[in-house]
Amino acid sequence: MGSAPTDPAAPAGPMPAADFVAALRDLSDRYWDRHPFHLRLHEGRLTKPELQLWAANRWYYQRRLPQKDAAIIANCPLPEVRRHWLERVVYHDGRDAGEGGAHNWLRLAEAVGLDRAEVLDERHVLPGVRFAVDAYVNFARARSWQEGVASGLTEMFSPGLMRRRLADMREHYPWIGEEGFAYFTSRLRVIAGEGQSTVDLVVRHCVTRDQQDAAVAALAFKCDVLRAILDSVDYACHQIAP
Repeated sequence: MGSAPTDPAAPAGPMPAADFVAALRDLSDRYWDRHPFHLRLHEGRLTKPELQLWAANRWYYQRRLPQKDAAIIANCPLPEVRRHWLERVVYHDGRDAGEGGAHNWLRLAEAVGLDRAEVLDERHVLPGVRFAVDAYVNFARARSWQEGVASGLTEMFSPGLMRRRLADMREHYPWIGEEGFAYFTSRLRVIAGEGQSTVDLVVRHCVTRDQQDAAVAALAFKCDVLRAILDSVDYACHQIAP
């Protein structure tokens, strides 16, 4: 007798780990490294006001990241994962005032000519940027902790971009003081290791096909958030009088 036909309505089994990771990495084309705004940034074609607008709006993203990470921790029942993820909150907020990734971004904002007060009061934050970033934080609050972690896997795509950005900005915008690049130099020291440890965490805890598919969708959503941020900044830059 022949084997029973496969039920097309039966749920798909989990992907092998290598296929799951490949599905995540296949989203690299949706990352924001090829956005027209970033291309102009790397080619040295941004004016000082455009750099200032970018820095002020990216600040809103940077300062909301620890809240996103805190939401992931709040949703996670596993103490070992919470302890591991807590380091991200500390990285962005610092262990003390005047430390951390968010503080280093403020140094960049000042280096491009912004006053710290006008960055902190968010007067330059565009509605589209605020909407996209807030959607990302709300996603982390509302979805499973695995999806929240998976959404951060854009860091798989970023080490090469960050190294190139540091080199290109030093070359094309020499008027920016070296202290303004502290965010990039400090981030490069940790980002490669973070990327692999996050991949391992997602693979270890997304064990069903539904969980794997949700993780891929979460990373796609994050890519869309990042591009929406740059879409808003790019449009606003085109409205700046030459």
